[in-house]
Amino acid sequence: MDHISGLPDEVLCHILSFLPTKLAALTSVLSTKWRNLLAFVPNLDITCPIKIVPVDSIDYGIPKENMYGTMRSFRGFIDRVLALQGDSSIKKVSLKCINYIHPDHLDRWICNVLRRGVSELETVIYDQDGDDDFNYLLPQEMFVSRTLVKLIFSNVDWWPGAEGTFLPKLKTLVVNGFFCSDKLEMILPAFPVLEELYIKDIVWRGSGDSVSSASLKKLTIHALGCESMTVHITNSMSISFDTPSLLYLEYSDKVASDYPKVNLPILVEAVIDLDIRDYTMLDRERNADGFRNYVVLSCGNLCKLMTGIRNVKTLTFSCETLELFSLCFESMPVFNNLKRLRISGSRPPVGWQAMPVLLQNCPHLETLHIECLRICDCISLEENGGWLTSCPVEKIVEEIQIEMFRGTKGEIGMIKHMLESFSGLKRMTLYAGRDYPTDIFDLVVKMVNLCNESYRAVVNTSWCVIRPISEVDSSLK
Repeated sequence: MDHISGLPDEVLCHILSFLPTKLAALTSVLSTKWRNLLAFVPNLDITCPIKIVPVDSIDYGIPKENMYGTMRSFRGFIDRVLALQGDSSIKKVSLKCINYIHPDHLDRWICNVLRRGVSELETVIYDQDGDDDFNYLLPQEMFVSRTLVKLIFSNVDWWPGAEGTFLPKLKTLVVNGFFCSDKLEMILPAFPVLEELYIKDIVWRGSGDSVSSASLKKLTIHALGCESMTVHITNSMSISFDTPSLLYLEYSDKVASDYPKVNLPILVEAVIDLDIRDYTMLDRERNADGFRNYVVLSCGNLCKLMTGIRNVKTLTFSCETLELFSLCFESMPVFNNLKRLRISGSRPPVGWQAMPVLLQNCPHLETLHIECLRICDCISLEENGGWLTSCPVEKIVEEIQIEMFRGTKGEIGMIKHMLESFSGLKRMTLYAGRDYPTDIFDLVVKMVNLCNESYRAVVNTSWCVIRPISEVDSSLK
């Protein structure tokens, strides 16, 4: 401890900045030198001492009758720390608490660090008891800060006068919790250098929503759909993306009726997760067995979105998106730059018939990654995408990765079909869940030996790699 205490105060403050503020404050008992160091620590990380639990749980970590006393102590601690620091400069602040804190206290703390020039601010309010009436509005001062570079907040709302928002240095904005798109369209022009935007649980409003920013490089949107007068949430009528500098897009939503503008000329990677919520977009037909079969009538404009992302090098589709792709694949664009394609999701994809066409539209594909290869044994190989031999990528794809492999008859058949179809394949990796028996790999090894003498399987307890025999270590031969 003597060696550490001999370090300059600036170094000690830097070390303390990596600790939660509660622990950093405890170092004041070590010696006289440590007593006032907290006053100059540039980072504050303050978390409510009450255990955060689900709303329907009765386990609050402490007796509920003592909660208000604990919160008074928590408020007093924050007030003392801020008073000790006075007007010293501050860089990063993280404040996490439950909704037992009065908004006036939150406003006072946030405004304190804003006046001191904070550049990174995180505010998280946990709804501890499901109080729908609690609605914390961020203070007006936050939206005119000239020092904020990174802003993160969860379960809070915008200041009602957000029209005057202007954050000239903000580069990262993370919003967790219910958020309305009309605010997004209003405030994005107020962030002239914004590079990264993450929004969870956004709800679209109106007949034409858009995300427009000339500076954005990374965009993540998890949308809930669009508000409707007749139902709570439905599919959007129109969504546009006008982000010419965007490099990464992660977009999860109910598929919109139209994507009139998708300006993403230099996009490198996209993750697309779309499904259908509004069943008015579907036509009901009767199968021979009498059961209803839903057929999409109006998702042809999905092609506009796909055309907008056609320049990507890495692309991820959810199983639901693959299903939509299978319904309108005839007018899909060619992904000339695509090197890596991933199909994600844990439920069985029902759009396998789209895979051959999708692969045909990826002439330079090198890696195919399938997260879930759940093939129904009752469906023929042709219906599951058995036309892979007709794909122009059969000699181009070098690597296939498959997760959650179970070794079912349908999956074994598909693996065999892939090995026979992709003549340029150099490596196949199968990942199985922990609960699945490893003897399924013995079946794969036998199948590979029958399919192609040039392949050999290297088997581990939880994964299997199939690759050319020339790549196998001599110790495994």
